[in-house]
Amino acid sequence: MRDECEPHKNKEIDFMVKLIVGVKGTGKTKMLIDMANEALKTSAGSVVCVEKGQKLKYDVKYKARLIDTSEYGICGADALYGLICGLYAANYDITHVFVDSALKICEENLDDFARFLKLADNVSDKNKFQCIITASVSPDRLPEEILEYTNRTWATSTT
Repeated sequence: MRDECEPHKNKEIDFMVKLIVGVKGTGKTKMLIDMANEALKTSAGSVVCVEKGQKLKYDVKYKARLIDTSEYGICGADALYGLICGLYAANYDITHVFVDSALKICEENLDDFARFLKLADNVSDKNKFQCIITASVSPDRLPEEILEYTNRTWATSTT
């Protein structure tokens, strides 16, 4: 996979990937929904939510662009990364990308998931948008290269 999306020239804030992990039922999706709805209130640009299925449909405000990966045959880390790059290439005003159940979309492959996180981190940093990702997995199962994405914070301004 290549990371060649052009940087957005008008934004000054350094953003990156933030990973939210935990076993099923620990509130990851609820946290993502709350973060997405808050981003819709404060963002000067577009907010996109990517998921497998349609569980966010009734909880995320209508202004967000909802994308069901199963509708487009998005399966695996390469396809998910390509989707994120394609979204940004089509809309340079994206300020936030939320991905729910990313490890499931990456077919539960931790090596591919780690590679996806690194590439997503590079493209989001280069293009100055926040990328918030959830994964249903016990933190005990994750290697350090993935865990490093769980401890990140960033500025809240997206103007």
